[in-house]
Amino acid sequence: MSAFDIRDLLEATGPLDGQAAVARMGGSVPPADLQTHAPTAISPVVVAGLVRAAELALIFGLGALLHLLMLRGRVPFGLTYAGVIALVAGLTVALVQAAGGYRISSFRAFPKAAIRLVAAWSMTFLMVAAILVLAKVADHYSRLWLAAFYGTGLAALLAGRFALARVIEVQTRAGRFDRRTAIVGGGKPAEELIAALEKQSDSGIRIVGVFDDRNADRSSDVVAGYPKLGTVDDLVTYARHARLDLIVFTIPITAEARILQMLAKLWVLPIDIRLSAHAAKLRLRPRSYSYLGSVPVLDVFDRPIADWDVVLKALFDRCVGLMMLLALSPLMIAVALAVRLTSRGPVLFRQKRHGFNNELIEVFKFRSMYVDQCDAGADRMVTRGDPRVTPVGRFIRKTSLDELPQLFNVLKGDLSLVGPRPHALQAKAANTLYDQVVDGYFARHKVKPGITGWAQVNGWRGETDTSEKLQRRVEHDLFYIENWSVLLDLQILITTPFALFRTENAY
Repeated sequence: MSAFDIRDLLEATGPLDGQAAVARMGGSVPPADLQTHAPTAISPVVVAGLVRAAELALIFGLGALLHLLMLRGRVPFGLTYAGVIALVAGLTVALVQAAGGYRISSFRAFPKAAIRLVAAWSMTFLMVAAILVLAKVADHYSRLWLAAFYGTGLAALLAGRFALARVIEVQTRAGRFDRRTAIVGGGKPAEELIAALEKQSDSGIRIVGVFDDRNADRSSDVVAGYPKLGTVDDLVTYARHARLDLIVFTIPITAEARILQMLAKLWVLPIDIRLSAHAAKLRLRPRSYSYLGSVPVLDVFDRPIADWDVVLKALFDRCVGLMMLLALSPLMIAVALAVRLTSRGPVLFRQKRHGFNNELIEVFKFRSMYVDQCDAGADRMVTRGDPRVTPVGRFIRKTSLDELPQLFNVLKGDLSLVGPRPHALQAKAANTLYDQVVDGYFARHKVKPGITGWAQVNGWRGETDTSEKLQRRVEHDLFYIENWSVLLDLQILITTPFALFRTENAY
């Protein structure tokens, strides 16, 4: 098989048809396609959480509404009824959870979900009735209201689950719940792992292909019906252009040097990496493994921000970013007027930079250089007294006011408020491109870049004229990625204004 080229694959597959590409490669058509334009993934964890919250709200709201319609003016609502409704809602969700009713597979299969729901709902009312009788407070509650609550609540929950099943079915067919998976390694171990995964229809694993560093004599072009797409280097390129959620190594644990060599290339990707334990002779305690369905794997790397953390950080960015934009709008207008009135040319400067997973994004800044000397690729580092910088530009660069338009990038979704700074494409340290100075430099792109970051508040902003300065900046960025939390983001945002007083490296 010829060397992997992402452009060839894109041309071969088109936006939808990856199976035709497999046929052209000489392999059999696998069950999973090779879509490089796969739809955006939806986290099953987030969906399950939203369904729990929705059913809690539905039950409580319905109980209160029935009281309003049936007992208003005769029996006060108060803590008496509110407590029972909350108890019914909490017990129902807990019992459905215990019965496995908040899994994606349960959401798809309405008949099984309905049985679990009826059982949990009925058990809840039996338990609540027993509690009321034993507490000798049953006479304080309307039996008619309880009966109506049981009947209408069950009907509402079943109707909601029926509608949910239709929605989940559509999204499943669109591939939004798939964990698009690349297999690293070939031969019999890979074939056994693929066979084990394919036996589980509800695992959510969708294999895109196999990557193997061994030559054609030791590694076939097709493994268990899936094409060999290239080497580990090619896998990095593939993951930069196509949606990939998971990488699973089938290489024996005993091949430690080979695994470490491959991980040194792959750890920079924002992707979960697992080591298959399916065929390993080493047997650890069950809790030592995580599982793909029932297939045991060892966790090697996790994407740093996933599931609810993604939602939380996105909400934090949009809400706080919008408030900051509104609060700073007078200052931004003043800077814009100063730029416009003191030098000809546009107020804003647009620059291509690397974003999440190395994707190209366009970042906004207030223009700080003379229009005919703007350096879109950052081929030349700005130095002290640089003649290309305008007088106003020198001030706004030193105070970082030129970065304020990036709040629009935050609202757009290209940037986060806090994260590693997005560097220009041709940025250099000691006349060498950043990624050639520091090993693992692109690991900074495992999260969205930010307007400010841990490196900036610790004094590592501005000029990077030496490799040591860049090394320190990258170390701080990786610390942030490994230790991210909303509280850390808040700490960095609060500290940033004070860090701006340190201007020794800002030109």
